[in-house]
Amino acid sequence: MTADFVVVDEHVPGIRWDAKYATWDNFTGKPVDGYLANRIVGTTALCAALRRARVRAEALGFGLVLWDAYRPQRAVDSFLNWSKQPEDGRTKLRHYPNLDRPEMVERGYVSARSGHSRGSSVDLTLYQLVTGELAPMGGDHDLMDSISHHGATGITQAEARNRRYLCSVMEASGFVRYDVEWWHYTLRDEPYPDTYFDFPIT
Repeated sequence: MTADFVVVDEHVPGIRWDAKYATWDNFTGKPVDGYLANRIVGTTALCAALRRARVRAEALGFGLVLWDAYRPQRAVDSFLNWSKQPEDGRTKLRHYPNLDRPEMVERGYVSARSGHSRGSSVDLTLYQLVTGELAPMGGDHDLMDSISHHGATGITQAEARNRRYLCSVMEASGFVRYDVEWWHYTLRDEPYPDTYFDFPIT
């Protein structure tokens, strides 16, 4: 692993994680190239910002659950290749019910270059500290649909409020949001803004 990259849970106490792309529970329907272990990796700068976010979330009664951070470039390449394959319907209903695969790229859900590969982006949600349950957000990770956009209509007041909580926590901790995915945030001051890494997560 590159020197400035670390396993996030070893540097952010109390954080939870579920590395979706190391599992079968993602929009491709299988583990993704480059994810050899169910761990979340990021830069030390990302970890410092996530420590601030964890403290702010706890003040609101929430903890953080990470789904992804650093993403090898080979995984990004595999997403693009997958988007060009014939539709098999296995994950469509859950992850892209109103899109054809090529539209994922056109609409900005999948791209050839990702802040994740720079080690500066994170996909995450909130969980309730009292119950341990995920906070309702009006849509799951990688639901490629307009309902996942910030400010989307069609979700409940509680779901909209939880999205605002997450957004306020992250923006106050040094992140900027991605408008079409409520779960995706990128460090405002990236340590490697022009470098796309490709080492595997092991």
